Amino acid sequence: MTSVLPRPLATGDRRPTPRRYLLCRPDHFAVHYAINPWMRPDLPVDRARALAQWERLAALYRELGHRFDLLDPLPGLPDMVYAANGATVVGGTVLGARFRHPERAGEAAAHRAWFRGAGFARVVEPEFVNEGEGDLLVAGDVVLAGSGFRTDPRAHAEAARVLGRPVVSLELVDPRFYHLDTTLAVLDDATVAWYPDAFSPASREVLRHRYPDAVVARAADAAVLGLNAVSDGRHVVLPAAATGLAAALAERGFVPVPVDLSELLLGGGGPKCCTLEVHP
Repeated sequence: MTSVLPRPLATGDRRPTPRRYLLCRPDHFAVHYAINPWMRPDLPVDRARALAQWERLAALYRELGHRFDLLDPLPGLPDMVYAANGATVVGGTVLGARFRHPERAGEAAAHRAWFRGAGFARVVEPEFVNEGEGDLLVAGDVVLAGSGFRTDPRAHAEAARVLGRPVVSLELVDPRFYHLDTTLAVLDDATVAWYPDAFSPASREVLRHRYPDAVVARAADAAVLGLNAVSDGRHVVLPAAATGLAAALAERGFVPVPVDLSELLLGGGGPKCCTLEVHP
């Protein structure tokens, strides 16, 4: 079988860690409504192309040695392919999602049912709006938590209580980056990549203090959702159009793994949106 991975652009002592993910095929993917600035219901969507791009993403994960499970897509829920939004999972505890927009509300119950069926003993239905790993990113021993467009700031304290991790609250100010995972990527336990202009001045200072050696993305790469990326500590799966960010990651010893998810970008998502990580 021919490898689907690109030739590595960097080497070094960074070590990948095998991951477990939850994915959902885009069998019902469509853009019938607009709940973020990327969505244009007037533009056609090629579902076959979206599925082919998603299958390549899944193939990359297999080749990188990661395990993933599949959540069954449901008719009438075209955004289920963005599996990351449905929950946050740490140490066997599942904090379910509560979506801000009614168009996605049904996804939350589907995620909770899947995790219960998979044997997760503690699956919590939240009180406040949170959109899963869209706004709650596990970074080592803390959770970086976004608000401003989707997740209720009160959900940050709820996440800390349920997941048993300190939460660092961050405010998003640019509607193009409506979720934290559209403008910040966790590369390893101590390193992130981010786009400062997407954050409030106070949140920029928090991130600069916490991550002085962060990879800072340029506007051109942020504008193609280049930071909606998935890292195993060495390999970083990111949108193919984010060429400047890929080069910056390679300079820091990471191995960028570009993937074309341009059809799924029509719904406002990239590799990370499609990938819910089950953190041990």
